[in-house]
Amino acid sequence: MKGLAEYVLRGRFQALFVTVIGACSMLFCWVSAAVVALVILRKGPAQGGWLLMWALLPAGALLLVYGDSGPLAMLIGTAVLALVLRSTVSLPLTVLTSVAVGAASGLALIVFAGQFLDQIVVFFAQFLANLEQQLAANSNDAVVLARPTATQVAGILGTANAVTSVLCLLLARWWQAALFNPGGFGEEFRDLFLPPAATALLLIVALALAAMGVQYRAWSMICLVPLSFAGLALIHARAAWRGQGRGLLTGFYVVWLIIDPVKLLVVLAAIADSWFNFRQRWVHQSDTDTSSSEDDDRG
Repeated sequence: MKGLAEYVLRGRFQALFVTVIGACSMLFCWVSAAVVALVILRKGPAQGGWLLMWALLPAGALLLVYGDSGPLAMLIGTAVLALVLRSTVSLPLTVLTSVAVGAASGLALIVFAGQFLDQIVVFFAQFLANLEQQLAANSNDAVVLARPTATQVAGILGTANAVTSVLCLLLARWWQAALFNPGGFGEEFRDLFLPPAATALLLIVALALAAMGVQYRAWSMICLVPLSFAGLALIHARAAWRGQGRGLLTGFYVVWLIIDPVKLLVVLAAIADSWFNFRQRWVHQSDTDTSSSEDDDRG
């Protein structure tokens, strides 16, 4: 992956080639989004914007032919986050901006892609109907599963776009650090911390949306995206402080992906960290332990 970043930064043609090829595929459009973000971070909005315009052509073609707006939304969302990070040099503020990215992409689907949402709703309805028949045949009891609405689907896709946009940005940031500041990305990510006011606002909005009904609970998940990344950063900081290797983090991510309650625990950890600043306490504890050890050695 580092070699790909080196190739992209050699010149305009190399960056254009990789970006356009990636944007032609729904499977590899994340590569294009990360390349656009890397160019914005390294060479500025002008060159990054030029690259984005070319990438939007194949992504727009995918939208017209297949009705899939995912690549287009990911490219625009990642570019917006890269612009915020370049102008503010603040990863916490950039991650918070993902809420606006997710909400805007979800609302855009409702306004401009109602037919696409209806197709997804029909697909889920058919899938759940078949699943109900299989479950009823095995249990001999009637089974009724809730069907998602177009509003729910838009919220789910908006949340997904917020997450993927942040991931593409982090990949671009890792590329940049690997080439020009080795080790810098790890320090920056481990320092990701949300202020209490931002955490409280995210939590209030998420709870308010969830209280509005089932179809808005998916929208409340958009507000939890920054908290999830802040919680993951806290886990990385804890592992680094204790000198634990990648094996433990790999195992944690496997559990995090499979077991949903762990995701909630990560969010709760981020909320608690926002108020109690665990990383600062760990540093203070390390300094205290070091001072105690030096006193014992002198004694």
